[in-house]
Amino acid sequence: MTAGEVRIVIADDHELVRVGYAGLLGTQADFTVVGTARDGAEAVRVCRERRCDVVLMDVRMPVMDGIEATGRLRGPDAPRVLVLTTFDLDEHVYDALAAGASGFLLKDVTAERLFDAVRVVAAGEALLAPAVTRRLIAEFARQRPRSRAQGAQDAQGVLSALTPRETDVLRLLAEGLSNPEVAARLRVGEETVKTHVSRVLSKLGLRDRTQAVVMAYESGLVVPGSP
Repeated sequence: MTAGEVRIVIADDHELVRVGYAGLLGTQADFTVVGTARDGAEAVRVCRERRCDVVLMDVRMPVMDGIEATGRLRGPDAPRVLVLTTFDLDEHVYDALAAGASGFLLKDVTAERLFDAVRVVAAGEALLAPAVTRRLIAEFARQRPRSRAQGAQDAQGVLSALTPRETDVLRLLAEGLSNPEVAARLRVGEETVKTHVSRVLSKLGLRDRTQAVVMAYESGLVVPGSP
């Protein structure tokens, strides 16, 4: 692997999709498509054998779907997963984000958007803008209501490692605020916010902001529709 090279695996059960994405990505000097997969099980195997950085992961695949495959690829050295979907509010996207995906792409994405997304995720950032993440997760949190008691119990257990200020930062991230907006709300510097975000991710064992927002909703820390 050369400096700056992004190693990519494409997982989709349609050959034309795999070939199309491979052709597009191959036009970029810093991208190398190191493998393709027809189903989730093959995707997991290929990712582990080829040591890739980013996976373009379809959700609906035979043998093993993309959600289960995403969950199996968790770990400190695991590749970042970009979910491929037809609709931007597909309920399976929420499941994939909860399983560990870093974001999602629509299958009709433009070439430039595809390139940008791969680079953003490979650099360790979440693909989705916070407001988009919030809209997606809040929509499906509404469809999967949890009792307040259960939410409170989960929040106490999962988030107990956070300091009060770190909890505040997580709540604001889930509300869709960017780092500068969080800094303004808390009246601290942006670098301080970045430090808090880093500590939140580390303590909760999360890889990026998208996962932090998922955690905030899953735990009941943020309730859809609340002020």
